[in-house]
Amino acid sequence: MASILTGTVPWHDGEQKIQNLMRVPLDDNPTVPYLSPGAAFLVQRAPLFALGTLDEYGRPWSTVWGGESGFAGPTSESNIEVKSLVDRQSDPVLDALLNSSANGKDESKGDAGKTVSALSIDLGTRKRAKLSGRMVSASLGQDSSADGTIDSDQKGKVQLTVKIETSLATPKPKLVSNSPQLPSAAIDLVNRADTMFLSTAGMGDMDTNIRGGPPGFIRVSSNEQSGAVLVYPEYSGNRLYQTLGNMQINPVAGYVFPDFETGNALYATGTTEILIGKDASKILPRSNLAVRVTLTSARFVETALPFRGTPGQLSPYTPSIRYLATEKNNPAAQDMNDPNLTATLIKKEELTPTITRFRFRISDPTKTGRWIPGQYATFSFQDELDMGYSHMRDDDPPSLNDDYVRTFTISSHPDSDIASDEFEITVRKHGNVTRYLSQTSERAGLEVPLRGFGGSFRFEDGEERVLPFVAGGIGITPLIAQLPGIDISRLRLFWSISGRDLGLVLNTFERFPDLPGSTRLFVTGLDLGDDAEVLRQFKDTKASGARVEGRRMEAGDLDLSLADVWYLCAETGLKRMVLNWLSGKRVVYEDFCY
Repeated sequence: MASILTGTVPWHDGEQKIQNLMRVPLDDNPTVPYLSPGAAFLVQRAPLFALGTLDEYGRPWSTVWGGESGFAGPTSESNIEVKSLVDRQSDPVLDALLNSSANGKDESKGDAGKTVSALSIDLGTRKRAKLSGRMVSASLGQDSSADGTIDSDQKGKVQLTVKIETSLATPKPKLVSNSPQLPSAAIDLVNRADTMFLSTAGMGDMDTNIRGGPPGFIRVSSNEQSGAVLVYPEYSGNRLYQTLGNMQINPVAGYVFPDFETGNALYATGTTEILIGKDASKILPRSNLAVRVTLTSARFVETALPFRGTPGQLSPYTPSIRYLATEKNNPAAQDMNDPNLTATLIKKEELTPTITRFRFRISDPTKTGRWIPGQYATFSFQDELDMGYSHMRDDDPPSLNDDYVRTFTISSHPDSDIASDEFEITVRKHGNVTRYLSQTSERAGLEVPLRGFGGSFRFEDGEERVLPFVAGGIGITPLIAQLPGIDISRLRLFWSISGRDLGLVLNTFERFPDLPGSTRLFVTGLDLGDDAEVLRQFKDTKASGARVEGRRMEAGDLDLSLADVWYLCAETGLKRMVLNWLSGKRVVYEDFCY
């Protein structure tokens, strides 16, 4: 079939191998051997420029320059010119381009012909242009501070073939560490990073690209003296696999992890390993494609960036964090990898317009063992809901990188009146999976792969006479599972709930008649006007014997003298407030981070 692009660049061996491994249909490479008009347009408007090059040992490094639109731009059909304030001491790309750290001169000229890759990107619009080529000329000059003095030790102006005047924040870089074993501040940066840039070297050229995700999408697997090991997932993209193709034939990469708020940056280079299929899910559960990088050299620099940024709105395509199999409370680590183990939906009970209780039967209980109160069940709804590959999906962005693996707290007790091979979950309708469950009839015979059980959110054995529990809405579910096994008279329940969810409260009180006497209820959203059903339920709740307040929970409502150990299960906002109110107490809480 004839190519629809003129003069496109052929795929190299590494790209072809990765595409074959990922079973990508054969198509033309959209990369062209010139500066396209679209790329040129973006370069002169984008505020950031990530660059990559190789050092004298052949190791890739990455950096980020820029800060404002106009610092870079095309000067001809094939040339890009850049002028930016830089960290003249510790920027590894600057070192490699100009060899300035080696000769110690205030002004240096790099060797023409050096391989360079770049990514021009506007994070606000998520538009980008990838470039690669060879350096024509470059120089590093001194930068005058605001009072006219020269600060030649730290900052300088790099110029690649042209002068482009810019107004940027003045960097004051400080090299904190140059060890591949990362200091705690660098680990913290990686754990908070939602963006990184990386550079790879292929067959005679280079590639600079971006990777992003939720804060913490890059996991620190280990941090030994020999070099930290990082793991990150490869989310759904355009399936060109140019970066991974380079890694396939040359398994090294250079990274920069920028902190746009503080200006700190971690520069790193290391050896890479591409993980596919089971190899990926074994290390980073819920992933089909991931990269593990072992750092061989790194530089953590404070205030390295010549610009600052403020957090913007997260992309609607941002998926949830995928945790390492070795991390605590990772439900996916319970994955039994048994495709024949399923849970069949056998009963469904709507408690409120948005909250439903579901009962499942396990296909083979001998493979799962008996769960205990306070655990969760992990399901995979991929077979039911995955629509296959799509580069973009504007009608349903969260589904693009959704693996459809979900964990739900078990809300039944093992010794309750349901069969030994059955369990229940009580969930709020929120998102694709719970919406699908809510619309499915128990008569449909829905079978869902069951990954197993995990977690341990339980009341601890001890001498505490009182068990104070703070619940927010559906956060009551781990308590419901444990109520048959505790003395309810010892319980002090502080429960915040929306008026629309009072059906869950009444159902819980009906199942456990002694619970209202131990409950203080805080009901919000009662200004519903003519919603007679909510008002009736509110009246019935007040008649139950529970202490009911028609307002939000406040700090003074929690009697800190009750106990030294408190229990908490609530959404993020309420959890944050309660942890602050209970300062000085030991709080055992359900972790919703998975």
